[in-house]
Amino acid sequence: MEKEIADILLRSGAVSVNVKKPFRYASGILSPIYCDNRVLISEPENREIIVGYFVDLVKDYDVDVIAGTATAGIPWAAWVADRLKKPMVFVRKEAKSHGKGKQIEGVIKKGQTVVVIEDLISTGGSSFAAVEALRAVGAKVLSVIAIFTYEMASADELFSKGKCEVKALTKISALVDDMDKKDRDKVLEWGRDPAKWEEKMGFLR
Repeated sequence: MEKEIADILLRSGAVSVNVKKPFRYASGILSPIYCDNRVLISEPENREIIVGYFVDLVKDYDVDVIAGTATAGIPWAAWVADRLKKPMVFVRKEAKSHGKGKQIEGVIKKGQTVVVIEDLISTGGSSFAAVEALRAVGAKVLSVIAIFTYEMASADELFSKGKCEVKALTKISALVDDMDKKDRDKVLEWGRDPAKWEEKMGFLR
């Protein structure tokens, strides 16, 4: 599964890797890898494969509701919920400042079990914020499942402290498996500490 999904991400152009000319994120982080899984929603065949793997993983749980993270996780959660004939909700980054001020759209009840569907996990902050929002209304989050994870140490630490299971269909180490060993090691090193990586590689802001 990991290798198949990694190949899909590369072939579709969802992921680009360039150690020599890294990408600058909006957050300011410099990265040798850039991932935009939104392109995958426009590719029916690849979409079908990814949703199938999501469904296989979700079936391992006794889940009541499928939750998607706004905005990129919403279509994937909708397709998974439809396949499994389960209710769906989506979680905003923060509560609306108007109307009823909801952060969670859809119906979720105290005590219901939930699996959160995400498109990718970097630092884990936005994904875990969705977990906290769901827990705040009394839901039991069984797992967060993403298409891709950067395998950042900060994300592992966050989910570990928050006592939340996290899974991904593929990961950065599977994605760069066929790269030259020197470049592969540099990419994996970035995931462990992005700030230190930028300094070590000699890139100036």
